[in-house]
Amino acid sequence: MSHSESDLKNLNRRQFLKTTTGLAVAGVGSTVFSSQALASEEPVDWQSLNLASGEDEFWREVRQQFILDKHSTYMNIGTTGSMPKPVLQAFHENNKTVAKYPWDMDGKFGGWPYVSEMVESVAAGFGAEPHEIILSRNTTDGMCTIINGLHFEPGDVILTTHHEHVAASSPLNVVKQRFGVEVVEVELPIYTGTERVSEQDYVKAFRKALNAYSNVKLIVFSHITYKTGTRLPAKKICKLAKKYAVPTLVDGAHTIGMMDLDFHDIDCDFYAGSGHKWQCGPGATGILYVRDNASRLDEYWPECENPLWYINSSLSHADYLGTQLQMQYIGNDHYPAKQALADSCKMWDEIGRDRIEARVLSLSKICKNLLTKALPQALVFSPDVKGLDSGLTTFNPFPFNAGDGELLTEYRDRLREEYGYIIRTTDFKLYKDDVESTYALRISTHIFHNEKDVKGLVKAIEDLYTRMA
Repeated sequence: MSHSESDLKNLNRRQFLKTTTGLAVAGVGSTVFSSQALASEEPVDWQSLNLASGEDEFWREVRQQFILDKHSTYMNIGTTGSMPKPVLQAFHENNKTVAKYPWDMDGKFGGWPYVSEMVESVAAGFGAEPHEIILSRNTTDGMCTIINGLHFEPGDVILTTHHEHVAASSPLNVVKQRFGVEVVEVELPIYTGTERVSEQDYVKAFRKALNAYSNVKLIVFSHITYKTGTRLPAKKICKLAKKYAVPTLVDGAHTIGMMDLDFHDIDCDFYAGSGHKWQCGPGATGILYVRDNASRLDEYWPECENPLWYINSSLSHADYLGTQLQMQYIGNDHYPAKQALADSCKMWDEIGRDRIEARVLSLSKICKNLLTKALPQALVFSPDVKGLDSGLTTFNPFPFNAGDGELLTEYRDRLREEYGYIIRTTDFKLYKDDVESTYALRISTHIFHNEKDVKGLVKAIEDLYTRMA
């Protein structure tokens, strides 16, 4: 880039910030991370704050718990979140403890296997019993653990969708090659801003596939698809699967920390989610739910002597220890990270997961509405439909160049460099048999955002579109 081009880019950004009264800067916490800075933070009594403050004041306090760069607005939580200050502080101190007392960690995490108290504190927030929760490394770890651990035989059929993450598609390909399993992709109904979709449309798609194949042994689907941000009716799909005696594995990478979940109510057999995205825990953490020791597998697959193998376990031979402990124990673990995940979950529980869900969906709705008004020509792939909505908004401002990934990459980068907004690109097959991929941009709205952030983002998107169109 020449000197003159660089000067012009900086001038454009200054002019934009000036004309929008600073809407492009999110100011969500200017504290520099240090043990001294974090140690000075007093824990927030969220229940008392809720009773003593209004809605705006409450969420301002939530924003103050994060140290995100004040010179940009981070809206890519669907890739990774940000640990709150108290979680960072405890994580820092726990890492020092492990370094100082490597043998017994000074008893910081209780007795072996060192995660029991963490699991106890996490389970209730997800409508589960402690013996049903495993603190995993991430969603991929949970998906691979279940898919590669299930007993499959040649001719078995697994139903999934054409919008799954590699966390599902990769292990499904392994069992396809290893055991001769047939993996069938259900084509999901796609919202494009003009077509109407409903929860029943998704249930019908799975019912059609279940009726078409006689030996379906597993259904794998994302609760919220990472490609379009569509929330599938998980409870209804699991209810349908139960009628056909088929176990369900749900990819919940984008629901843990965003939605108010009740695993028992969803009634899936397995649920794998991320700890570092919307839950704002550290990297390499996740939550894996195994319903009632996977007992329904014995009912569905009575011919299998061992329907689930504990492939990631150091204790797979120790049946007397129970399913949860066998699946949890993998040898030496990153206990400060697991504790930080539990601490983040505690904070979410105190704020109220139902309240967090309502906040996230409210900001997302504002984002979708403003986008369609600002760019009426844009393709918006995320349904603004109750029950199908989420905190993800996927769209393409260039409907006639939807196959041009380079154009959207440039748009994404300029949005960050010239306006200070950080979002991401994504791509997917709009329909299962499409030869070319459709490209899109994806926005994440979370609890450290407010309406001002969303308006500023949409103004920047509109401004940049005008310059690039």
